[in-house]
Amino acid sequence: IHFYKRSPHMNDMSCEEFKEQLREWREDGSRHSDEVVQFWEEGLDSFVEQFGDEKWMVLEQVTIAAIDMNRPDIVAECLAQLIKQFGETSLRIKRLLAMRLEMDEKWDDAMEVLDSIIEVDEANSSARKRKIAILKAQGDTTRAVQELVKYLRVFMSDQEAWLELSELYSLEQEYNKAAFCMEELLLHNPHNHLYHQRHAEIRYTWGGYEQLELAKHYYSQAIKLAPTNMRALYGLLLTTSQLAASARCPQTKKKEFINVAVWSSKQISSRYASVGRGGGGGTQSQIAIVKSLMGDLEIRE
Repeated sequence: IHFYKRSPHMNDMSCEEFKEQLREWREDGSRHSDEVVQFWEEGLDSFVEQFGDEKWMVLEQVTIAAIDMNRPDIVAECLAQLIKQFGETSLRIKRLLAMRLEMDEKWDDAMEVLDSIIEVDEANSSARKRKIAILKAQGDTTRAVQELVKYLRVFMSDQEAWLELSELYSLEQEYNKAAFCMEELLLHNPHNHLYHQRHAEIRYTWGGYEQLELAKHYYSQAIKLAPTNMRALYGLLLTTSQLAASARCPQTKKKEFINVAVWSSKQISSRYASVGRGGGGGTQSQIAIVKSLMGDLEIRE
């Protein structure tokens, strides 16, 4: 979280203070749209001419902030200056025009502009991502998946895109494809416990004895990497309990699964106990839930 020094009246800020704060936010990749718009209204619009070449980056920053805050008046003012300087053929200007069309919910027009950007620059990742975001906003999951697959053919190492594709496949109940996406993520980053946990959850939801065995493996790996991961501990407890209760479970493995379930329940209880040592009924109720769950699943220590 970043804080800026704010005087009783923001228009008391100097030109240099405006410039430094805006530059810091750009470098951090944080938008702070409401503050940027407020800056513009309380003095920045008169200072921007003194920024030199940095003026154009600031105008782009203000335009994006105004789009976020649904301020078409400021968008029009800033865009007019940018278009006068760079023309409407600039790819960055086109991206801003597409974002303005999105703000106005003119989805088809925005898609046309984004397609024109991609036609000129196939490697323009921001335009491709905006297309996917529009399709998601329209609820068109099928086309969003298609565009995301095209995107990943070009940007194979984009982990956020693989995770998004996995989520979309899960929504469509295509768990085999969702699991494939998680496998790709684990190849990129095998030490991320959240990727192992998510992969396990997909396998668990998929269902079936083989998938539950794989879910157990990935939950176990998540806990190995992050022993305090409560979600993975609960997942391991439920998975091993179902495996032990399955008619397909051989007797040689049943005891192993029960032991793991007992171990998981003890870990969960100890975590809640350590948090609740200062008192409080909330943690005790959680421990009671775990014990009740063990009883329902006929697990005995």
